[in-house]
Amino acid sequence: MKAMLLAFAAMIAITVAAPYALEQAGFSAAEQGTSPSVRLD
Repeated sequence: MKAMLLAFAAMIAITVAAPYALEQAGFSAAEQGTSPSVRLD
């Protein structure tokens, strides 16, 4: 039971922290969808 509660706590912490970590690492949708080689005419 203790291990399951610890796993749930870890899952919640990862779920909350992942968007912020990915944003800092440069994996945001805005950064992935734009580049200098894209022509928007």
